[in-house]
Amino acid sequence: MAARFGTLFGSGDLARFLEHNLSKITDAVNRWNEDTLLSSPEGDICERLEQQFLLEPLVLDREGITANPVKEGFTVVRQFDEETRIRQTVVSISVPFKGDPQLLYLRPSTFTHSPPAAAELGNELTIEWMGPLNSDARQIRLGLDRQLDEIQRWVNWSTTQIKAYNPSAKQKIINEIQARKARLLANRNIQGALGFPMRERPDAATYSVPIKRKTIVPQKLTAPAKPFQPEPALAEAHYEAALEVLRNQRNALERAPGTSAKMGEEEIRNLLLIGLNSHFEGQAAGEVFNNTGKTDILIRVDDRHIFIGECKIWKGSKTILDTLDQLLGYLTWRDTKAALLLFIRSGAPGDVMPKAIAKFREHPNYKRDGRHSTEERHDFVFHANGDMSREIKIAFLPFHLPKDPHSI
Repeated sequence: MAARFGTLFGSGDLARFLEHNLSKITDAVNRWNEDTLLSSPEGDICERLEQQFLLEPLVLDREGITANPVKEGFTVVRQFDEETRIRQTVVSISVPFKGDPQLLYLRPSTFTHSPPAAAELGNELTIEWMGPLNSDARQIRLGLDRQLDEIQRWVNWSTTQIKAYNPSAKQKIINEIQARKARLLANRNIQGALGFPMRERPDAATYSVPIKRKTIVPQKLTAPAKPFQPEPALAEAHYEAALEVLRNQRNALERAPGTSAKMGEEEIRNLLLIGLNSHFEGQAAGEVFNNTGKTDILIRVDDRHIFIGECKIWKGSKTILDTLDQLLGYLTWRDTKAALLLFIRSGAPGDVMPKAIAKFREHPNYKRDGRHSTEERHDFVFHANGDMSREIKIAFLPFHLPKDPHSI
């Protein structure tokens, strides 16, 4: 199939197209089956809708340009009321591009009245130069470069709008999903808490970590492959509060290397438990955060774990894979929260962290990176063993606690 030459960026208005796309998101969310929407991980639903509504900006691959065979063409001139055909040299090049091809035909808000011309076929643009026979190669190259530069200018104008649109569409997708979920939950009368109330300790004010005391109430979540059923889970706000306590304690330990160097893994873990239980308390059990057997830090509801924190000393990349397998063996409920606390007792964190993060991504249950990605914390989303729809959020917190305090 031959490519046909025509004017680019002139078949429609990009701004109107983007506005119409945004308006369709609400209807797309409302068309989801109720049980599917409630039972599926929010991140998976977002990804599906983002594939539908987010647009990939155009990118010209000027390094991948190839020249096509030179041809002869004709131009028609009129002399003395007669038309004369004059032979011309026709040089064309193929320019690979990435991005959404429909953007080639939508006029951006910034434009000129002389849009460029080219032929689009598949993932390539073909640009032509026509001139007198035996034209100078340098002149031809300058002519083709001018056309390329003009197309690039229009692509840049289009990309500016797409980069403003995509975050808006992404946020609208999240808002519409959450709003519809809230309506469905309200209709089913299950927006209340699921029986894991918390109470404040009267002596909580004596604890020095500067975060506001929280009351933990598990949220009701879902089960896949059947009508939506509520399941207990640690609320996101309380998960973040627990991680904040751990982060503050980590910082305190790192600022006291002389003390932390003398502590063993169990002593550090028990110190973390003391801090957590100074901020959280369960009505059914005296201590919400406790340890049982080889599990370091956990919350249980009805003999199920809804939060687990594993403390491990870095002994090479295998530490991460072994610990992840251990965590995934414990965590089987949807949207369960976990934390992997890595004690780096030898070596530089800058060397250890990239190796550890790479092992998270190599694990077969890895789905995507999570919200946080810093030197202090890196989040991941995994799926439960044998069930892609059951998501597990794992926060990776490194602790730099060298045995030799002088190595810092």
